[in-house]
Amino acid sequence: MVQKYQSPVRVYKHPFELVMAAYERRFPTCHLIPMFVASDVMNEESNEDGSTHRIERRCALDVDAPRLLKRIAGVDHVYFIQKNTLNRKERTLHIESHNETFSNRVIIHETCCYSVHPENEDWTCFEQTASLDIKSFFGFESTVEKIAMKQYASSINKGKEIIEYYLKELEDEGITHVPRWSPPSLSLPPPRPTSLSTSPLDLPKLDSSALQADSLTEILAGTPEDKLDADYIKRYLGDLTPMQESCLIRLRKWLQETHKGKIPKDEHILRFLRARDFNIDKAREILCQSLTWRKQHQVDYLLETWSSPQVLQDYYTGGWHHHDRDGRPLYILRLGQMDTKGLVRALGEESLLRHVLSINEEGLRRCEENTKVFGRPISCWTCLVDLEGLNMRHLWRPGVKALLRIIEVVEANYPETLGRLLILRAPRVFPVLWTLVSPFIDENTRKKFLIYAGNDYQGPGGLVDYIDKEIIPDFLGGECMCEVPEGGLVPKSMYRTAEELENEDVRLWTETIYQSASIFKGAPHELLIEIIDASSVITWDFDVCKGDIVFNIYHSKRAPQPPRKDPLGAHGITSPGGNNVQLIDKSWTLGQDYSMVESPLTCKEGESVQGSHITRWPGFYILQWKFHNMPACSSTNLPRVDDVLATLQVSSHKCKVMYYTEVLGSEDFRLVNFSVCLFASLLLAICSF
Repeated sequence: MVQKYQSPVRVYKHPFELVMAAYERRFPTCHLIPMFVASDVMNEESNEDGSTHRIERRCALDVDAPRLLKRIAGVDHVYFIQKNTLNRKERTLHIESHNETFSNRVIIHETCCYSVHPENEDWTCFEQTASLDIKSFFGFESTVEKIAMKQYASSINKGKEIIEYYLKELEDEGITHVPRWSPPSLSLPPPRPTSLSTSPLDLPKLDSSALQADSLTEILAGTPEDKLDADYIKRYLGDLTPMQESCLIRLRKWLQETHKGKIPKDEHILRFLRARDFNIDKAREILCQSLTWRKQHQVDYLLETWSSPQVLQDYYTGGWHHHDRDGRPLYILRLGQMDTKGLVRALGEESLLRHVLSINEEGLRRCEENTKVFGRPISCWTCLVDLEGLNMRHLWRPGVKALLRIIEVVEANYPETLGRLLILRAPRVFPVLWTLVSPFIDENTRKKFLIYAGNDYQGPGGLVDYIDKEIIPDFLGGECMCEVPEGGLVPKSMYRTAEELENEDVRLWTETIYQSASIFKGAPHELLIEIIDASSVITWDFDVCKGDIVFNIYHSKRAPQPPRKDPLGAHGITSPGGNNVQLIDKSWTLGQDYSMVESPLTCKEGESVQGSHITRWPGFYILQWKFHNMPACSSTNLPRVDDVLATLQVSSHKCKVMYYTEVLGSEDFRLVNFSVCLFASLLLAICSF
């Protein structure tokens, strides 16, 4: 595999001629680069007017490689051929070098260029590219590649330092100016003193003190052909290794050349590279998928177009709250106070997903703002999760399923956005669950977790180490008023039906974890579940949307006939938006062909029912929802007036349910159920915030 390197633009705030004088001092040897032991001039020539000078050198490098490898290779030094072309008129120096040693086994090619800064003629730019292709090397190809990349990265790091060192050496010798080249035919002005010129003709077009980081960023990032400046990278993106810089520049260049549409910001590209350990191919794949997703769903305009529903404003217990000590935006999530089920039922998965995406988009915007405010790169945020109030109502598995689906979308499109996760007031079972789950979490992610049980966050090493005392929220014992909603149960009157949720104008996904069923008098809806292993666990969650029903669970050793779908009710009434499946044959006898395994459960309109059944035998289990017949008056065997009126309210003897079922293994069912639900909620915090 060919290894490639592309440098950012490195800027020396010195004139080109002075930088060239410093560059020449690197030869014939350079004590600042111990591996550079010698260089001999092989060829040298200039044109008639002296504007162009070419020199070819043979350079010897003492590579830091294992002695055994050197003995196998049979060499002590590695030789390179370097060709320099200095154009004094154009004020450029082009450098090309390639390896002479092992050229039939290893191909190394490097090009460098010194040129005048496009916006300031008294500054000098430097760019560098290189490639390494190891065809064969006595079976040590991988080892040689690692050694070569390590040595090259080390020399890149020192490159700018070396020029700066010799510039300082020139200054100490009193040389602070080198005159520019001029044609010999013109009369030359008197020699200039060895000091910085103050002549108006020699002033830079753009004063260096005025060219601050922000304006420099605009200059270097203003056109499709722009190039990243090393100082810009350090100021806005952070300290990157040379190879990481190269990956960023190469991926960015590829997007500019091939991607049609909006090019993401450098910070966004860098997140995807970090998420794939700077593997360009893998990062490019997931980044392109994300860019397509953003374009399809107009995510770039989400903050301008998304209007948060009132139920979210009242019951979603999360919000932004100042920043932590490192300047990262701080998001607070009072998870223990959140009614996950109520939010999913009232909003639907689509609206909840859009809200979470808007939070992430807001987080990216706040990171950019804080980068400017604090004068250092801030690319992620801190999330504080308060688990006070966490209880069994958070174990609603369909809600967890919805959260996991949201996580899948967020993970794919907002990688590397969590800087730190503070988990406060964790229940006592949490450390046990964390011990079980943490080995499966990436080490870098694991380091971001800080867990405090009870009131431990108030002591030494607690919250004040990461958040200024002045902004600790009031509900955590601080003095700062926090505007995050306190949450509470979402009223069932705000729950929406399946039809309402299916009629969303724009959808980010099309699947749903719920199924709808219509139930008629004399025509129950039945669901078949085959169990292979005894002691499996059948779980269910359903809501009675209309009418009253009776819920039953039956077991049979033999499979029922193929299901009969009855789109028409007993009285010829259609069932739009739902289905009706019947499995139990009318010829079957209860207690002989099938048996009841749970007592019948009567459920009223509007009720939400969750439950589970541990199976005792393999075979076929049938979940049945049937119409609830009103009991007759005991004295007259006639229905009561109130019951008749209630029956009339159920149009055409039709009921409606929304249901979700799942089969689990029995091993540690309760512990697994709790841990999955709890950590799914936490994963939402991790991946979203």
